[in-house]
Amino acid sequence: MPNIDSAIKRARTSEKANELNNAKKSAMRTAIKKYEAAVAEGADNSQALLQDAFKAIDSAASKGLIHNNKASRDKSRLAKKLNK
Repeated sequence: MPNIDSAIKRARTSEKANELNNAKKSAMRTAIKKYEAAVAEGADNSQALLQDAFKAIDSAASKGLIHNNKASRDKSRLAKKLNK
């Protein structure tokens, strides 16, 4: 445990940021899984779920949670599944 006040505050701040980052990353993964399940079932709302997944991926990339190249790769793979 840190003893210096600024280190204590930094530990608190990083803990909060870690929780928010994990939540955003988890939401991204959930949106992707929902879309993939809908495509597998042939659901009608696949296009809307694709847009939600794209939004979640872009949001995670803009926050620096995932690399921009990974975001592009994921979006490309999801779009490819819709076209099959």
